[in-house]
Amino acid sequence: MSVSETGRILDGRAVAAKVMESLVQRTAALRDTGHQASLDALIVGANQSGSVYAANQAKMCAEVGIEYRLHELPEASTQEDILALIDRLNADDQVTAIMLHLPLPQGVGTELVQSRIDVSKDVEGVNPANIGNVLYGRRSLVPCTALATMTLIESTGIDLPGKLVVCIGASNIVGKPVAVLLMRAEATVVSTNIHTPDIAAHCRQADVIVSAVGKPGLIHGDMVRPGAVVIDVGITRVMDSETGRKRTAGDVDFESVQTVAGWLTPVPGGVGPVTVAMLLRNTVDAAERRISSTR
Repeated sequence: MSVSETGRILDGRAVAAKVMESLVQRTAALRDTGHQASLDALIVGANQSGSVYAANQAKMCAEVGIEYRLHELPEASTQEDILALIDRLNADDQVTAIMLHLPLPQGVGTELVQSRIDVSKDVEGVNPANIGNVLYGRRSLVPCTALATMTLIESTGIDLPGKLVVCIGASNIVGKPVAVLLMRAEATVVSTNIHTPDIAAHCRQADVIVSAVGKPGLIHGDMVRPGAVVIDVGITRVMDSETGRKRTAGDVDFESVQTVAGWLTPVPGGVGPVTVAMLLRNTVDAAERRISSTR
C-alpha cells in the first residue's frame, strides 16, 4: 500500500449530507400524498446538553421536512409521569416517531421507559424488541449509532464477506448491534469486552476495527493492520493540556493510527453526524411504514 492510500479520512459530515439530501426527496413525496413525517422528542428536567441537542435536532428536521415537537417535563416528574406521556404519544396516530433524551432523573428506570416506546415509533432502536429483531434480520428500526457505523464502513467500498472485524466494546446500543449487523453482512466478527485478553493482538489481524468504549487513546498505530478500516465511536470529554479547555476525544490515537490505517473516522466529525442522519432516516422510515400498514 502506498503512502497515498493510508490515512484517508471518513468524513461523517459528507456522508450525512448525502443521507439528508435523500430524505428531503422522501419527505416531499410523503407530503404529496397528504402525509407528514414527524419526530416527537421527550426531555425531562434541566439538561443543558440535551437542550442543545434538541435545538440542533429541530434545525435538522426542518432542513429535511420533518415536523419536530419537543415535550418537556419537569425534573420532579416521576416514572409514572414519563410513562404516561409515552403512552399518549404511542396512542396518537399523528405521532410517527418518538425519541427519549437521556439522562432521566434518578430513580427512573431508563430501560423500562425505553421499552415502553411503541416498536414502530422507536426511531432510536432502543426498545429491546427492535434490538432483538436485528438478530433475525427482520424489518426493524435499528439503533442509530450501529447504523451509522455500518454506513461508514460500507462507504469505503470494502467487501465485507469473509473480512475479519474486531468490535471493541459490547454495549446493548452500539457494540452488540454492530456485531450482529456485521455478522449478517457475512463478516467474521470478534466481539471483545473488558475481560478479553490481549485485545491488541486481535486488532492487528483485523480488516476493520470498531471501537466503542469511551477510553481516549485506547487504539494506537501499533495495534492496527496496515490498510485497515478504523471506526472510532468513542466520545469522551477531556481537558486539553495546551489550551486548558475541554475537548471531545475518541478511543483512537488519531495521529499514530492515521499513518497506518486505510480509512479512519475523526472525532468529532465522524460517527456523530451520521448517527443524527440515521435518526432522521429512521424517522422517515417509520412514517413510510406506518402509511403502508394502513393501506
